[in-house]
This record gives sequence, C-alpha cells and structure tokens, in this order.
Amino acid sequence: MRAIPPGFVRTYGDIDPRAPRFVGLVLATTRDDLPWHRVVRADGSLAQGKRQRALLMQEGVPMKGDRVDLRRARLQSHL
Repeated sequence: MRAIPPGFVRTYGDIDPRAPRFVGLVLATTRDDLPWHRVVRADGSLAQGKRQRALLMQEGVPMKGDRVDLRRARLQSHL
C-alpha cells in the first residue's frame, strides 16, 4: 500500500485477489501510517465516505460523482 503514489488508487482485490476482505480488515485495524485512503472498492466506491473522499480530492484523484474514476486513477499492477 505504501507503493501507491499520491493521485492513484488500488482496489482491495488488486492488493490481494484471493483475500480482498482481509486487506480491508488489515486497513481497519492497523494504526500505522499506511495510505489507507488510496484503497477503494472494485466499483470505485469509498469505504470511508466523506473523510476518504476529502483525502483523495486533496491528492487530485479523479472522481465520477461519489466514486473514483478507476479508468483514470487505478494504478495498474505489474504482476
């Protein structure tokens, strides 16, 4: 997650396709300085609503309504 640069996002499934819910659990229970706001749902919606949206907007992440424009903002995997 630390490798996601400002202005980009990844989905929970991008981080671990076999366990996206586990990724969410880790983010929800970690008190570290992880850029948790750069991880979104597969449809571009935000798990943390207004707070997450504000942080993403500060970084210039393109939005489509209340969702991240994944076509433009999703950091592609090099796997």
